[in-house]
Amino acid sequence: MKIASLSNPVTSDWFTEQGLRLDASPYVSGSLEAKKMLERLPRTEPLASLVSGRNGGIFSGPMFRRVFLTDPNHSVPFLGTKDMMAADLTGLPRLRKSDAEALSYLKLKPGMTLISRSGFNAGRRAYARPDMGNCWASEDIVKVEPDPKKIKSGYLYAFLLSQFGESLVRGSVYGSAVKHIEPHHIAGIPVPRFDAAVEGRIHRLVESSARLRAQYQADLVAATKDFFDSVGLSELNDIQWHQQERDLGFEVPSVGRVSLRALNFAPRAQKLMAKLSSVPGKLLGQICAGGQLGSGVRFKRVDSNPEHGVQLVGQRQGFWLRPEGRWISAAQAPAGIFAHDESIMIAAQGTLGENEVFCRPLFITGSWLKYAYTQHFLRVVSGDPEIPGAYLFAFFRSEAAFRLLRSLSAGGKQQDIHESLRAEIPIPLAPPADRDRIAATVRAAYHKRDRADVLEDRALALLTAVIEEAIG
Repeated sequence: MKIASLSNPVTSDWFTEQGLRLDASPYVSGSLEAKKMLERLPRTEPLASLVSGRNGGIFSGPMFRRVFLTDPNHSVPFLGTKDMMAADLTGLPRLRKSDAEALSYLKLKPGMTLISRSGFNAGRRAYARPDMGNCWASEDIVKVEPDPKKIKSGYLYAFLLSQFGESLVRGSVYGSAVKHIEPHHIAGIPVPRFDAAVEGRIHRLVESSARLRAQYQADLVAATKDFFDSVGLSELNDIQWHQQERDLGFEVPSVGRVSLRALNFAPRAQKLMAKLSSVPGKLLGQICAGGQLGSGVRFKRVDSNPEHGVQLVGQRQGFWLRPEGRWISAAQAPAGIFAHDESIMIAAQGTLGENEVFCRPLFITGSWLKYAYTQHFLRVVSGDPEIPGAYLFAFFRSEAAFRLLRSLSAGGKQQDIHESLRAEIPIPLAPPADRDRIAATVRAAYHKRDRADVLEDRALALLTAVIEEAIG
């Protein structure tokens, strides 16, 4: 339960300023407290005066019927409220191009600040990095387009992402079962202004972070392409899954005792399996014989504060740029909650929805080794030093691997990946020099991602220090 701070209690004039709004959100979220603090700054300007574009520069869009396609020639990448937080944008749903062109103003521009305006994620912010420039955004995302003549885009985003911006944006949320934010609710947010040198430095840090994240994305795509090119299976770079004949009315000569589920013998997946087996390689079970190929341990979560705990990452937040999992006591949990360097974590429980994370992989290295992970991930850890995890990840993030893993589903409402069949996945092996190059590309990508986080944190720390110093 949240309560108002006793050192800064809610006063009657606050109710007047909020139009006699009686729900607790703006008072206990710190929104009013943040506004009062920012009033002590020498200079602030309302957000609405610093933006330009459609509807004054702060807009969302109309509700419309969404028609999704798979052919990239007739569709465009479509960003939803969860997708705008994602690190890897490869698997975005694709909106019909004719519909997108009729709503051309929903196309993102690098440098925009994106704010989720409804649902569980209402109030979260993201920066439109360079590789989002060809994406369209959902009407559930508020777009804030800074006027380059008045403010630097990176500086504005840093403020909205900071603890002050967090309080002000969250304080604008209204609703009970379904949370909402409307563009006009955030138009009056006071934005601190400082000299051009300070704002420029913060902007450059944010822009450098955004560029590194775009390079991270490009490197991963290049590594996966290099993987299939190096093993002689270039055709698997674009498998055109939905353009193939559907798996209807097929026969299986022998099923054995492992499974009776038709999905596990689907012809399209069997063709993928045959192609992967047609080149030199090893089975996944053999590669992981000295490592790990299994789910994490089940354990009781004992909540803790950040000073004495560890952040627990689940399947949803694991695919975000920065996870927001709960904090638990590591002392009250088994050792298996942590990951080895270059582990692959595959979301192994879920449903078969086309845009669900079930069977999507994470690569754990660098700064992500400090997190704990739920048992819902399938741990893939190579036990062969000649086949590094970074090389395996270049395969598992591919569309071919995703479709193959989906075909190995077992269970009812909540699917899992069949324990026996997953060990039989054939992994093509490129020559050692190619393997090293592919692994190096993946490692470089994650180094850039970690560096991007450091730069973003540095921008926030600089902004916070400048504000606090000016407040006194």
